[in-house]
Amino acid sequence: MASKALISLSTILLIHSCYSAHEHSLLTPTTSLPLDVAIETVVSVVLLCFGIVLGNREELKPISWSVWSGLMEREKGCGQFGYLEERVGFLDIRAKRAEFEKWVKGAEEGS
Repeated sequence: MASKALISLSTILLIHSCYSAHEHSLLTPTTSLPLDVAIETVVSVVLLCFGIVLGNREELKPISWSVWSGLMEREKGCGQFGYLEERVGFLDIRAKRAEFEKWVKGAEEGS
């Protein structure tokens, strides 16, 4: 409940600061943005981020590489480089080229 109120309040503040910046740019395009509009923008963005994080119902995911890797090994049975075990090996280009030449010669002899 508190997160929704905080997100709503910060969204209103952000919309107001954007409107104020737009109006200021129309009235006095040569001067810089007033300090109160800049502060309102920063405060509204910080409150919006805080409200989003506060409203998160799920457990936050680990951001440490070692914690993530251990979690992957326990849950999925593969480590951080598990995709390397499943990749296709190197192709023998010379063997493929020889196979293609045999196919081309067979096609030419058959026609």
